[in-house]
Amino acid sequence: MITISRPAKLFLFSILIVALAGCSPLTLVNSLAPDHGFVVEQGKYYGQRKRQKLDVYYPEVTRANAPVIVFFYGGSWRRGDRERYRFVGQALSSQGYLTIIPDYRLYPEVQFPAFVEDGAASVAWIKQNIPQSENGIVLIGHSAGAHLAALLALDGRYLHDKGVRQNSIIGMIGLAGPYAFEPEEYRRFRPIFATAKPAELSQPVSHARGDAPPLLLLHGTGDRVVLPLHSQLLQERINLEDGRVNSLELEGVDHFGIVLALSEPFSHLAPNLLPNIEAFIEDQI
Repeated sequence: MITISRPAKLFLFSILIVALAGCSPLTLVNSLAPDHGFVVEQGKYYGQRKRQKLDVYYPEVTRANAPVIVFFYGGSWRRGDRERYRFVGQALSSQGYLTIIPDYRLYPEVQFPAFVEDGAASVAWIKQNIPQSENGIVLIGHSAGAHLAALLALDGRYLHDKGVRQNSIIGMIGLAGPYAFEPEEYRRFRPIFATAKPAELSQPVSHARGDAPPLLLLHGTGDRVVLPLHSQLLQERINLEDGRVNSLELEGVDHFGIVLALSEPFSHLAPNLLPNIEAFIEDQI
């Protein structure tokens, strides 16, 4: 058996993080993740556009009364591909949860709120085509995907416009989400959100309400891309509305490590991440 020293592991992990930051395909992560515990059905259309597709991960053993999990990946609203996140589908479905990973349209093809509308359309497709969704749906998102998931959970217009009842969403889990993001302060993001009139429409913190689904906000203390302040502010707003919210800061975990930790080979980055996600989901059943 070959033993890899801790410095070597850190070096290899650093290379991986650089690759992620450069938006390279997550081939390495997927290749290291287990390939058992699920069956995947790829490329189901939930709309008529090229990027309106989703993958369905069916667990080999399903938990009783388990909700459907929908995972929205990040990528600064400019990039991302559902197939790169097979490791997330594996991690969640192997725990007994039917898991769905949609693509959604990105800038410059679209501007806000088209990608949120795509998220709502994917949920509508799930309600119509996945019988297990009668047990409820839990939204999970990372980074820009957490922003999307939070808007679906908090701003009821998106699901209503797609004919989905708000109580279909029984929980939302955010990983390092930019919930108080002010795009006008960043030249790179201004054109994406120039259509948000007023700007507060694009901010999940502006839609905090007491009757929203329960929220679990997870953030790494080492995150320098999206500061933990975003989760803190959303928690404060929900608390002010007497809503249901829990948060957990993961010591030393950075922006990319928090999603990598869902994969078994990298679970040591945040050992309590998946157990907290499972506990939250089970509390909603």
